[in-house]
Amino acid sequence: MTRIVVGPFNRVEGDLEVRLDVAGGRVREAYVNSPLYRGFEQILQGREPADALVVVPRICGICSVAQSRAAALALAQAANVTPPENAFLVANLLLGAENLADHFMHFYLFFMPDFAQPLYADAPWYEQIHARFAALRGTAAREVMAVRADLLHVAGILGGKWPHTLGLQPSGVTRAVGAAELLRLRAALSRFRRYLEERTFGCALSAFVDFDPDALDAGRAPGARDADLAHFLHVARELRLEDLGRGPGRYMSYGAYADAGGPLFAAGMWDDASAPLDVSQITEDTSHGWFSDGAGPLHPAQGVTDPDVDRPGSYSFVKAPRLAGRPCEVGPLARQLISGQSLIHALVLRAGSNVLSRILARFAEMAIVVQAMEDWIEAIDPDAPFCGPPVAYPQEVRGAGLIEAARGSLGHWLQVRDGRIANYQIIAPTTWNFSPRDREGVPGPLEQALVGAPVRAGERQPIAVAHIVRSFDPCMVCTVH
Repeated sequence: MTRIVVGPFNRVEGDLEVRLDVAGGRVREAYVNSPLYRGFEQILQGREPADALVVVPRICGICSVAQSRAAALALAQAANVTPPENAFLVANLLLGAENLADHFMHFYLFFMPDFAQPLYADAPWYEQIHARFAALRGTAAREVMAVRADLLHVAGILGGKWPHTLGLQPSGVTRAVGAAELLRLRAALSRFRRYLEERTFGCALSAFVDFDPDALDAGRAPGARDADLAHFLHVARELRLEDLGRGPGRYMSYGAYADAGGPLFAAGMWDDASAPLDVSQITEDTSHGWFSDGAGPLHPAQGVTDPDVDRPGSYSFVKAPRLAGRPCEVGPLARQLISGQSLIHALVLRAGSNVLSRILARFAEMAIVVQAMEDWIEAIDPDAPFCGPPVAYPQEVRGAGLIEAARGSLGHWLQVRDGRIANYQIIAPTTWNFSPRDREGVPGPLEQALVGAPVRAGERQPIAVAHIVRSFDPCMVCTVH
């Protein structure tokens, strides 16, 4: 048995280290370590409830709208207020712009550059992939920053700035959107859609959403052969990415992008079949984290975050969230599976979650969310309210804000006592996916996905491990909030 420590990982958000036990050219055991502690939950204690809107977006510069939205929903529940319909539409557009930017950049700048590394130089597809996706030097790197700017324009128009907007409030949004802003939103989103259809997908977005899963088996791509999606699918077939990184087989989503018509993506869980989600079954296990264990696994509404760096047997500053005592994978694949997206549903039934299906789930989500954002823009009524009156919080109250960030399920749980925040607990998406073992010794989703990954002779930074880790799109700074 050989032990390899991989890390720090480049091109991920935050600090990550993975310890691998390797035998026979395969990973036998994996231990995922986040060696950083930040303490946002302690920072919030004793503050005015509304301070959460200023503090929590600073958890992350990539997911700040998601953190802000979860806090606003927790405060809205605590204050028992319901924002006007325009506020839901604007919040969906803000979150959609951030999530699309995340998926888009993940594919071009985080995930695909690994296939342009010299170790693949003998592959027949290498020259083309290197020219297009090499980190910093590929043609894609020069194009996509300008394309992404259109999404940030959407966030700037609606939120005043990105990241760390204060535009999302419990009673609505601070920016009323007029006819001129609607025109600018339509133009920015139209430019982004055009690039997706011409260069990323190589086809109409609706054509990808309706693509026949069986066609993938026949080696066909949904769009043009020179599109970036077709390049990825070719590499995925050559490297058998569908056999790499199988997760725990249980999935969860809080549901995403709610408006008067209900959520765009349904809430639920999947364990061989779709089932309702009971959030009262969520607990956080700290048995292998550098935290005091207290009374054992607790629901986050009663949760405690008390770091203990000397605790024996621990190896991470990440807790282990569990649903009914078992790990769940969260993220775009979980959302699309639970919502019944036909391509993702077929891929998961065939081979579970893996590197291929996680990446294609992001493609599906980009195609669906862009079209939904166009509908939300048209549904905004400039003459209707965007925000209700200022809210007041009871002296003793609780609230929860459960949303879907780009990387998966994000939950904020708030307790107010004597008019101040007495407890604030957060479970971020990567906390679910990169959790350590629990008290039963059950590994987290990434730890399970890495088992069986091939390790080449002499390889100290196994490329297969990098593909699996990046397929989850980790955000470690959110995780160790």
